Amino acid sequence: MTERAYQLAWYGVDLKTGGIIEDLPALRPTGALSRKLGVATTTQFELSLAGAPREWDSATAPGRSALVAVDTATDTPLWAGVVLPRDGGSATSVTFGAATLEAYLDSRFPGTQALIGTDQASVVSALVTPALTSGPPLVIDSVATGVTMDYLTDDGDDKSILSCLQEVMGLEGGPEWTIDVAWNGAHTGFTFPFRVRSAIGTQSTNPEGVFDFPGCVAEYVLSESYEQGKGATRVIARGEGEGTSRLTSSTMDATALLANGWPLWEYRYTPASGVTDPDQLTAHASQAVALMAEGAQVWTVQAVASRAPRLGSDWGLGDSVRLSVTTSPRHPAGVETVARCWAWELDPAADRVRPILVEEG
Repeated sequence: MTERAYQLAWYGVDLKTGGIIEDLPALRPTGALSRKLGVATTTQFELSLAGAPREWDSATAPGRSALVAVDTATDTPLWAGVVLPRDGGSATSVTFGAATLEAYLDSRFPGTQALIGTDQASVVSALVTPALTSGPPLVIDSVATGVTMDYLTDDGDDKSILSCLQEVMGLEGGPEWTIDVAWNGAHTGFTFPFRVRSAIGTQSTNPEGVFDFPGCVAEYVLSESYEQGKGATRVIARGEGEGTSRLTSSTMDATALLANGWPLWEYRYTPASGVTDPDQLTAHASQAVALMAEGAQVWTVQAVASRAPRLGSDWGLGDSVRLSVTTSPRHPAGVETVARCWAWELDPAADRVRPILVEEG
């Protein structure tokens, strides 16, 4: 495989229009860039004022601007984040914090909506639609899941759009969503596709992205845990409140495991604020026991970025990825696994890319 180091072009863009305000060649992330399905991630930055362009101030204004990284080798936008805090004074540089676009949805509200017998993807689209007014250039890219649901939200509950979307995604068989970044048609700025699918990305038993050890993988860790909150063979989800008036899901068991001799591990939790439907609580409990029954199993792969499959071209968020281990102390006979990328980190300065892989039953 040809080695290609990551060179990122940084742009400061107007948050409301997506138009480029300035190129920011002196901008430097002080940590790894990261993304995660349905969750906002943050990164810290530093801008040397000696190398800053004329309009750097407006290009990095908190609440009004976003930072976008483009892989110059492929001209692919990889990451976008809203500038939130900014600090500068007598120092020769200015520091920023930026959060991916999911964070914006935590500051917008869906209003009162009654979505009855509605396709899951249409529910998610309806909840995010208020953010299209006076917000960033979000473009809804939604594909029907073929599964209908009921969802009620009242403006008086003060639940943000992000909270509602995470609640829907957390249901058993719930739809997945993410916010990507793409060039606009004129190549003068960016749009933010809001994607809704039954499962984000491309799932395959023979994926294009293959990480090998020894090879492009510098190190990997298989993390297994049955700690509280990570493993359970019986789950009950409860609503808010206390005592006998508290809404409770049906008891959801990992029936096959218990029948095969697994011990009973119980877990009770409140999945989201404002859930008032016992059926939704049961759906949360069913999803939780499916994920927790055999405990958490997560593969963290640290690969040499310039030698690994290319992020944004060969693989991306939600895609299936293959890890092929010929031999290692943990797996002396080798191991191969195909798992989904639920999150990733990219550190161009260190020439490292880290897909976080979760096996699905």
